[in-house]
Amino acid sequence: MSAGPASRRPPPDGHLAAERLALLDRTLAHVPFDGWTARSLKAAASDLGYDWSLARRAFPRGLREVIALFEAETDRRMVAALEDTDLAALRIRDRIAAAVRARLELCAPHREACRRLVAHYALPGNAATGLGAMYRSIDLMWRAAGDTATDFNFYTKRGLLAGVYGATILFWLNDRSEDCVESWAFLDRRIADVMNIQRLRGRAGGAWAALDRVLHGRPPRRGRAQP
Repeated sequence: MSAGPASRRPPPDGHLAAERLALLDRTLAHVPFDGWTARSLKAAASDLGYDWSLARRAFPRGLREVIALFEAETDRRMVAALEDTDLAALRIRDRIAAAVRARLELCAPHREACRRLVAHYALPGNAATGLGAMYRSIDLMWRAAGDTATDFNFYTKRGLLAGVYGATILFWLNDRSEDCVESWAFLDRRIADVMNIQRLRGRAGGAWAALDRVLHGRPPRRGRAQP
């Protein structure tokens, strides 16, 4: 599946790539006080000594484009961090936990800006943008974990991780434990819950298959003898 328009579209002015990153960095410093607003972007431009017209050229769609760059840069850095990790030696559940943790650790210096971003995405007009950003992050997490599913499992896995990731973000935003150890414990519990649901689904699927065989006059398959 393709990414949203903001991630497909190249920067409006290719030679402004460095300025865009600099403006993003300074905007993040102002968001905790002024929110994801033009005021934060204007303050960032002032900090850097940039003319407002340059900031407008760098981000012609305003804060929406600044947010898209923040999400894309965080995703890019998350993937780079995971590439430096020996994920192949880990269980799938541990790979996913590592991916979620890697992204949140990258967001840690900007926790208050992230809190404001969650509130921004909660507004009715921004919900679709927030869901799109979450989907792209989750898709990258699964791909980094080695997922190659192309059937219905592709959507099931991403839907389940969306619940885990969303709940963990909300917990992490209010976590004051040292090194966020309580957040990582919370994450592990949520992943364990999902694994249990998957096991229950597998058992239920087996029961329905056995019932279907009986209803259609076929003997149920024998299970393996227990040792």
